[in-house]
Amino acid sequence: MTTSKGRPARVGIITDQTGALSFMGIANANTATMVVDDINQRGGLLGHPVELFIEDSATEDEAAAAAAAKLVDETHVDVVLGGIYSSTRQAIKGPVVERAKTLYIYPEQYEGQECDPLIFCTGPVPAQQIEPLFPWLMQRTGAKRFYLPSADYIWPHVMNKQVWEVVTAGGGTVVGEQYFPLDHMDYDQLVDDIMASGAEVVFNTIVPPGLTPFLARLHEAGFTARGGHLVCTYFDENFLNLVPAEQVEGLYGCLDYYRDVTDPFSNALLAQYDERFPGSAMFTAGSACSGMYRGLKLWEAAVTEAGSLRQGDVVAALDHASIAEGPGGPAEMVPGQHHLRLNMYIAQAQGGTFKVVKNLGPIDPQESEVSH
Repeated sequence: MTTSKGRPARVGIITDQTGALSFMGIANANTATMVVDDINQRGGLLGHPVELFIEDSATEDEAAAAAAAKLVDETHVDVVLGGIYSSTRQAIKGPVVERAKTLYIYPEQYEGQECDPLIFCTGPVPAQQIEPLFPWLMQRTGAKRFYLPSADYIWPHVMNKQVWEVVTAGGGTVVGEQYFPLDHMDYDQLVDDIMASGAEVVFNTIVPPGLTPFLARLHEAGFTARGGHLVCTYFDENFLNLVPAEQVEGLYGCLDYYRDVTDPFSNALLAQYDERFPGSAMFTAGSACSGMYRGLKLWEAAVTEAGSLRQGDVVAALDHASIAEGPGGPAEMVPGQHHLRLNMYIAQAQGGTFKVVKNLGPIDPQESEVSH
């Protein structure tokens, strides 16, 4: 077997350390730093320390593409991890995967359907979020009327298509669906429409910076006060810091990890992170920290199994890689799908924090087979 033991492994991270998603991106960079430091303290990988290179994508797809090009053309990294918005993933994918043919691990929960031999995804997809959450919610609340306010890019469109299928299969109806530019800030007319529609559930895929004015306006209009339910599958503890607690009281989410998950490993990992990085950028799932952690640990496991940095060997090992412990529980690649079987949790915002209300256990991603 060809080995690459003569040099250190090089890991490239692209994440939004500035811009509208900086509160998420900083947490991602922190997570990557912590995991790579741990690997190096245990002797590194294949007998060498791992070299970490972090680039700021500044919540701008052009910056992400430039960072991606720098990492593959100048730094010659072995793997790239990062990206939060799906549009950012696409911006990274061009230089890294399509041009440089370099391994890329995408850590964020997203709409699914990414299917490339060199891309692995370590966050949840619709089969792990929409499909378990909405039938549970309809049964628990009796809600039948859904409104879908959305940002206008690929993730909301695909998620909403899934919501239509699940809601109508359960005897419910979608009473409204609207799309807005990512930087749209005036939601008066939308909220008026929601209130007039008789919607019982608002499934939100509006994202920062428009998220805060939308939530404020919806709260002022009395949507939850009249018994409405707010659902947002990316909302996590970092997002709770963006808005007054009363605006999202009762909000339901469904993610692979919440800080309320208290298995011993998750507790220890959270304590380690909080001691190392005290402050506002918390270790959370919606912010892709859990996917970043898993992505790095699965890559480490794959390189170790391959005994080499040779990309073909690492990709082959990553296809069936697993970690026995991680935030929220173990994780394993479903062979051929390049997506993870994950423990999933339904949680509700209560008094400014998230409480897990249902442990769904391990759920398969049900993604397409990747053709090589």
